[in-house]
Amino acid sequence: VPMIILKKQPSKVLNDNLAAHLFSYGSNDYVSIAEALAQAKNQTSAGDIRVAFYIGDPALKLAIPKPKVRLTKINDVPVTQPTDTLKALSYVKLSGEIVDEFDNLLSSYKGDLAVQIFDKPMSRTTLANDGTRYIIGYTGSNPPQPIYGDLIFMNFTKLGETIFRGNASVNNGLFEFGFIVPKDIRIPVGNGRISFYAKNDAPLGDNTGYDTTIKIGDINTNAVADNLPPRIRLYMNDEAFVSGGITNESPFLLAFLEDENGINTASGIGHDIVAILDGDETNPYILNDYYETEPNDYTRGKLRFPFRNLAKGLHTLTLKCWDVYNNFATAEIQFIVVGDEEVTLSNVLNYPNPFVNYTEFWFSHNKPFEPLDVQVQILTITGKLVKTINQSVATEGFLS
Repeated sequence: VPMIILKKQPSKVLNDNLAAHLFSYGSNDYVSIAEALAQAKNQTSAGDIRVAFYIGDPALKLAIPKPKVRLTKINDVPVTQPTDTLKALSYVKLSGEIVDEFDNLLSSYKGDLAVQIFDKPMSRTTLANDGTRYIIGYTGSNPPQPIYGDLIFMNFTKLGETIFRGNASVNNGLFEFGFIVPKDIRIPVGNGRISFYAKNDAPLGDNTGYDTTIKIGDINTNAVADNLPPRIRLYMNDEAFVSGGITNESPFLLAFLEDENGINTASGIGHDIVAILDGDETNPYILNDYYETEPNDYTRGKLRFPFRNLAKGLHTLTLKCWDVYNNFATAEIQFIVVGDEEVTLSNVLNYPNPFVNYTEFWFSHNKPFEPLDVQVQILTITGKLVKTINQSVATEGFLS
């Protein structure tokens, strides 16, 4: 948002008023960013504003789609009726639809839906670790100097932990998906939140939506037993990577996770998806927010995490994860960073070998996102050239 706002302490009042007008709480009547700021300033007392101004096109609006995604059923029961609580270790099926700004079903809509479900909101207090204090007056000196009082602590509410992040298909404007609620939810029953984002290939075909009426809490005492850990496959940059191979200085970790009941992303104590690089457990990489399920399948998912500017040489990466029953699994992969200055090859081989009339050539390299012009020369054992193959190749596998 092209905006600069400077405010007298504390700064919460104007921010709250601005958000209400900018995101049009309870309405689809969205105003421009400049108009939202003007309305917020008019609504806010002068004592809560020192300087507030806008830089940019005054007619610019946020790119908020008017069509929206709407939850319609929980376990086949319409949300207009009393519905089931999302209990720990219970299977839940959610259904919904894509509607226009007048709540009419978009029956021709076909696309993909991203879903994120949050546990109940949590109350938090700022730490005042920046040392900011209230100004309670000014000295009689020339110029006057501020007299500071207590540190400023502010209470706020944040979203609960993500208990599910996945994808589903939308056909004829309708969607349906299921998942098993993690054991790590907070047990007291309260309202959670579902956030939707749907997209297709049509211009302006993106849609958003949310629902805060779902009840989350309690535990399913009839849940079936599960003592099996998740299964993990690890690669660097693409699925053709073999442990011990070479990479560039900023490789991507690709992890494919699978479990009959789903992977835990609820961030219970010690139950995060965590990557440890070179055994340094004091600096873990928390990867919960990078994980998402396959479309329409909560039992399988993937994550893609970018490392940056790693030192050259051998690295060992360990990934740990839990399923929704808190069964633990770990996997390890090694890779050698050779840098990005020039093309480096390793693990050059062909299969089958020996061969009569067909073989495939394989190699690892440090340019995963660039097409390479490759030349292969086949010679006899005495050095006589049999065939020369010239071909442009691109990395295959999971890159997005």
